[in-house]
Amino acid sequence: MALHRLTSVTMGVPNVTETIGYYSEFGLEHLGEGSFATRDGGKQLRVVYAPTRRLVELGVGADGPDDIAQISARLERLGVPRTFDGNTLRAIEPVSGFTARIEVAPRIVQVPVAATLYNGPGRIDRYGRAPGVVRETPVRPKKLGHCVVGTTNLEATMGFFTEGLGFKISDYIGDKGAFMRCSVDHHNVLALAAPVNFLHHTSWQVDDIDDIGRGVKKMLEGNPHRHVWGLGRHHAGSNFFWYLKDPAGNFSEYYSDMDCIPEDEIWTPETFFGAQGLFNWGPPPPPSFLEPEDLTALMAGQHSPGIQ
Repeated sequence: MALHRLTSVTMGVPNVTETIGYYSEFGLEHLGEGSFATRDGGKQLRVVYAPTRRLVELGVGADGPDDIAQISARLERLGVPRTFDGNTLRAIEPVSGFTARIEVAPRIVQVPVAATLYNGPGRIDRYGRAPGVVRETPVRPKKLGHCVVGTTNLEATMGFFTEGLGFKISDYIGDKGAFMRCSVDHHNVLALAAPVNFLHHTSWQVDDIDDIGRGVKKMLEGNPHRHVWGLGRHHAGSNFFWYLKDPAGNFSEYYSDMDCIPEDEIWTPETFFGAQGLFNWGPPPPPSFLEPEDLTALMAGQHSPGIQ
């Protein structure tokens, strides 16, 4: 696959200062002027002003200019507006109008993290206290894993990503959503049928389930209203998850242990229905996860201030 990762996401919010403060607490490194970096992916988040919360731009990394030229040709056949300067292609997603920026970028190289040792029935793999219990370093996300977008035309959005950009389908949620990948991760974009176009959540990789718990613990200290859904494990992608809410109303996810699909592996997408499309175990998702509380306001083009 010529594409190999998400490089960045730009979210527009009405309350920039509060949102910047949130993602600084979340563990991303604030570079100034609303830009944030992860430990392995470099600059991967930008927070800018918009009258209502929305996805402004999604960056995707490609190996070389020839790969991007092929994408440009496919988009031309689809009639998608775009600009291409030889190294960077900008195309407008036809439903919600966010910009997809395809650029030549280095592949992420991640230093392998030692597998966490777990004791089990009749098995002692670890002596002493569990490493996750005594770990004191701050939780710092390793990379941007995926983003989820609501779209009023699921078929058109899927076509833009698959027929245009070259993403591959990993799995489906009935006829309501599609998990798509541009890397070896199970998914980098999930498109969901919705009554309005909006950014549902961004997802950030941490080392393991202990770092999910430690990160959430810190985020909820004095701010229990940030909790949305978790702890649990998804079925599609298999990752552990916990979702929080930022001050603009966007959800943010800590995740670990995502399924990987090597580029040369034959993968047959499955279709999941009901709860299986959302999670394998954990508490059921609250209604506000499926239909965010400000959805009506977003449909009216208004801003709900969310949680400050």
